Amino acid sequence: GWPQATFASEIKFNDNKAEVLREVDGGAQRVSVDLPAVISADLRLNEPRFATLQNIMKARKKKIEEIAIEDLGVNIESTLEYLQVNEPPVRKGGVMVESVEELFEKMKQHECI
Repeated sequence: GWPQATFASEIKFNDNKAEVLREVDGGAQRVSVDLPAVISADLRLNEPRFATLQNIMKARKKKIEEIAIEDLGVNIESTLEYLQVNEPPVRKGGVMVESVEELFEKMKQHECI
């Protein structure tokens, strides 16, 4: 398997390793993992960028290139085999009660309390 580092708030790559600062309950922990590795991100890993109105207007004018799936040379055929598909069991209808006392009686009958 691959090494893993979870809840990463900072990642530094050097040579064939990744140094990861992870968020843990007691604070932070710095770990080093060999690459390739699986790294999950904490919210503090990335600073969001906000689009300016000028860039939004530029993006509206930009052409979107459409590529046929056949040109990519990938197989999109499903490899799943459905063994069985069932409807969920039918639930009984609920009962409206007139008072809290009646609710407690119904719950006692069904051994909920």
